[in-house]
Amino acid sequence: MWMRRDYWESLCHRWAIGPCQERSKAAKRNREAHLEKNVHTSWSASYATHGQKLRHKLERAPTFRKLFDQTHKRKGIDDYVSESARTIAETYDKMMADHYVEGTPQPDLDPEA
Repeated sequence: MWMRRDYWESLCHRWAIGPCQERSKAAKRNREAHLEKNVHTSWSASYATHGQKLRHKLERAPTFRKLFDQTHKRKGIDDYVSESARTIAETYDKMMADHYVEGTPQPDLDPEA
C-alpha cells in the first residue's frame, strides 16, 4: 500500500465535489467540442514510453522532432493527426532554422523554439 487509507479517502472526497467536478465537466465538454485536438497516435502509452521505445529503435536518444512525429502522425500515411500538430511542427522547424546556421550542430530540443 503506497498511501495511507485516510489520505486516499480524503482525496476521493475532494475529487468528488466542487471545483474538481466543475473542472472535470469543463474538460469533458472541451474534449467533445474539439475532437481534432484529441486525436493522437500514442493511445495509452505515455510520451516517455514512446521516447524509450524510439531510443531503443534508433540506438540513441530521439530528437524532439522525431518523437513529436512519432506521436502526432498517422501510421502508414505520414500525415499529421490535426492542423494544429502540423502547425507546431512547421513552426518548430522554422524557428530551429532561424536559430542555427545550416551545417552547425543543433540540440535535440531547443525549448526556446
